[in-house]
Amino acid sequence: MIVLDVESSGLLPERHSILSLGALDLDDPTNQFYEECRIWDGAEIEDEALAINGFTREEIEGEGSSARQTEAELIQKFVAWALDRPKEHTLAAQNPSFDLECVQAACKRAGIECPFAKRTLDVHTLVWAHMIRRGEVPPTKNGHSAINLDFALKYVGVPSEPKPHNALTGALCHAEVIARIAYTKQLLPDFNTYPIPWETSRS
Repeated sequence: MIVLDVESSGLLPERHSILSLGALDLDDPTNQFYEECRIWDGAEIEDEALAINGFTREEIEGEGSSARQTEAELIQKFVAWALDRPKEHTLAAQNPSFDLECVQAACKRAGIECPFAKRTLDVHTLVWAHMIRRGEVPPTKNGHSAINLDFALKYVGVPSEPKPHNALTGALCHAEVIARIAYTKQLLPDFNTYPIPWETSRS
């Protein structure tokens, strides 16, 4: 399974560009992918998105962006990595529909086939279902689920992701949540000092 996170210049994959993509193989978490790129010509930029991911306009579209690869080059590398090593190509993320749509749009712009299926695994549903099984009430806000990544991390017993948001640390955090929820095991060395809360409560 490929756990990924996409950082972009906005929320509309057809109008905004990928800025960075981080991923790892859940079966072999040492097998990781991380690349950054400049925006594709004509892509729109939302300041709100940059405030989250920490990129600057100079880095992604100004003179400072000239040393960065294109979005097409990034997506070609990601597809090659995904097809070469991870044995299962199912995508997993906090909000995989968005990440998949970004990858699909980037593949289309690059003129390559997108090899990923629409069936995905999302962290939000895993945490929601786990809470229900434990008799807990999932949080809501304005009549909708409020299980975001920070909540999911706290729920499984690890600290919040550092800010600004980074695609690779995002993927690593998603993977740790999935491993703790699905397999009741710690996955990454950086989180080994943080026990799984429901395992601690049993002892």
